[in-house]
Amino acid sequence: MNIKDLVSKMTLEEKAGLCSGSDFWHTKAVERLGIPAVMVSDGPHGLRKQDLNADHLGVNISIEAVCFPAACALACSFDRELIYKMGQALGNECQAEDVSVILGPGANIKRSPVCGRNFEYFSEDPYLSSQMAANHIKGVQSQNVGTSLKHFAANNQEHRRMSASSEIDERTLREIYLASFETAVKEAKPWTVMCSYNRVNGVYASENKKLLTDILRDEWGFDGFVVSDWGAVDERVEGLKAGLDLEMPSSGGFNDELIVKAVKDGSLDEKVLDRAVERILGVLDRYLENRSKNAVWDKEKDSRLAREIEGECIVLLKNDDSILPISKTEKVAFIGEFAEKPRYQGGGSSHINSFDSLSALDAVKGVCDVEYARGYDSSADVTDEKLIAEAVSLAEKSDKAVIFAGLPDSFESEGFDRSHMRMPENQNKLIAEVCKVQPNTVVVLHNGSPVEMPWVNDVKGILEVYLGGQSVGGAEIDILFGDANPCGKLAETFPKKLSDNPSYLTFPGEGDRTVYSEGIFVGYRYYDKKEMDVLFPFGHGLSYTQFEYSNLKLSADRITDNDTLKVTVDVKNIGKVSGKEIVQLYVSDRESRVIRPLKELKGFEKLSLEPGEKKTAEFILDKRSFAYYNTEISDWHVESGEFDIMVGKSSRDIVLSDTVYVESTVKLPVHYTMNTTFGDMLEDEDARVYTDRYIEIYREQMSGNDEGNEMGESTGAMIEAMLKYNPMRAMVSFSDGKISVEEIKEAIEKLNNR
Repeated sequence: MNIKDLVSKMTLEEKAGLCSGSDFWHTKAVERLGIPAVMVSDGPHGLRKQDLNADHLGVNISIEAVCFPAACALACSFDRELIYKMGQALGNECQAEDVSVILGPGANIKRSPVCGRNFEYFSEDPYLSSQMAANHIKGVQSQNVGTSLKHFAANNQEHRRMSASSEIDERTLREIYLASFETAVKEAKPWTVMCSYNRVNGVYASENKKLLTDILRDEWGFDGFVVSDWGAVDERVEGLKAGLDLEMPSSGGFNDELIVKAVKDGSLDEKVLDRAVERILGVLDRYLENRSKNAVWDKEKDSRLAREIEGECIVLLKNDDSILPISKTEKVAFIGEFAEKPRYQGGGSSHINSFDSLSALDAVKGVCDVEYARGYDSSADVTDEKLIAEAVSLAEKSDKAVIFAGLPDSFESEGFDRSHMRMPENQNKLIAEVCKVQPNTVVVLHNGSPVEMPWVNDVKGILEVYLGGQSVGGAEIDILFGDANPCGKLAETFPKKLSDNPSYLTFPGEGDRTVYSEGIFVGYRYYDKKEMDVLFPFGHGLSYTQFEYSNLKLSADRITDNDTLKVTVDVKNIGKVSGKEIVQLYVSDRESRVIRPLKELKGFEKLSLEPGEKKTAEFILDKRSFAYYNTEISDWHVESGEFDIMVGKSSRDIVLSDTVYVESTVKLPVHYTMNTTFGDMLEDEDARVYTDRYIEIYREQMSGNDEGNEMGESTGAMIEAMLKYNPMRAMVSFSDGKISVEEIKEAIEKLNNR
């Protein structure tokens, strides 16, 4: 379609109408001009296509579809190719169902482990999150179907989610919360971006020009349309001005009339409206021009893919005495309702009406003879002593017990945040009682976010499966009995208790205001800086084999911030079975003027290795790998200095490291005043001509200018410290008239005018 020509033929009312939906799931048609309505659908880990009048919160039934692992699980794969493959399947499903855009993925940061929607988000780390989101988007859009990257931005809680203001300083916003979206936008180019419900620093995301235009479009080059989260619009006309193009769902014509009125009274430039319409039509055209009439949706095939993907996501947290894998000849007890009815997805707008599901109890048939005891009732946190007694009896007469536990729907869902990190008490008691009679106990966890584990030292094995999709039971059996080797790594830290979390004191905030007082110290950045013990660290995950790291090489020992650094490391499988290792690269600034984390993830590669096989992982680091966001210059900046390049198996298991010197090519602007401290002046080489003289005079005056008076060590240290933190104006008072105000002002003016 000739978009500009179409827009020129549209009436004002038609243009305004195109900027909101016709119902919950469709854009408006303009039949007069041959513009059809197209459908969008919830995602992101499955197609939740609903009837016209259905809701958007997952209460009503959608079509039968395939439920893939949720983002909380997917991120643990650290596998770009795998999530791309899932995206391809989702895109094909959309083509088969005539869906133009699937809503997702979610790239918000896991600020707190109790955010109700964490299961839809990837990680506490922005690099990992953005890499996962980018490849999800690329996979879906390879099928000529759009994605809607969400929820932009700083949507990190469900509490008062439609009114709360996320109060975040600029550096934290850029380094953590926006960085989680940035690579996905720049590299994957999503067709649409969905704005969040909340306010950011007091301004609703739906009318936040800084987010939607200045950053998203002007800085990052986004060229699709921005759609509101369902019901996120406050002031519709202001939203249009800020860069919000499409309002969903329909406002019943109310906001369309406001747009028409604003154009007519001159408060809205019609060119702004035209631009929004062009963006919407541009995305419609991309889909319609590439609409596939022959797409075939093979649900069985996609279900098998869901099982394969989940197998790559499961994290082996603990494996004492190599209790796993289980021999198929052993007498095994399966305990816990989730063995029979697994919780494999979250509640709310992403809830999939799965056409099938596979439990561990069903999947184990034909693999190993197991006996089952229910152990608990997931519908209520009430301890049933009879169920526990049956489970204990079964465990006692078995070789090993596998307890399937985790969080029921009532504990975590879209719409509310958890108030604690505990599992249901009836499950904790079950685990404790079983461990009393069976030392060989394994716990398999189904949950969308971290949980406290009071029994962690009592069990020998722990498998974290997260919310693993409809085929989760099959993937669990593959791992438990050694038909697959666990290779997932945690995409978030598991703290020992909720109060350890850096956001604990300010989450979810007071009234409608949430202050992100922990700043950039989210997740492992905080725990590492505090040297705090955690339950399981970011990046942790065990295997049934062992890997040896060697031969770390850097392409240079000195570079500028305009150069790239190539890093290679050899990894060898020194065990007896094939496996995959996720090699993680962290960067640490040894010394900085600004407060920085001890280390930050800047690369990862997943290697598949046969026993005895060795491969080389390769990483390319650029300026952003070493930079922090400098608010004085509103840009990313690298300080000259040494950086440690760390390669490891987790954030707490660094195996090899080396150092590179990075030289900054950017000289930061300096503006001195009479209140600039002496210490800051001393860091400027150009200022030495002035400061050397001031130092000499200062020391003479402070020591009494007496040749026989030698300063003691403590007095000398005190004087040095006082000098360092004195403002320049203080030199007048301490120089006994030898330095004048005019002299200092003249020096400052010369330095500022360089």
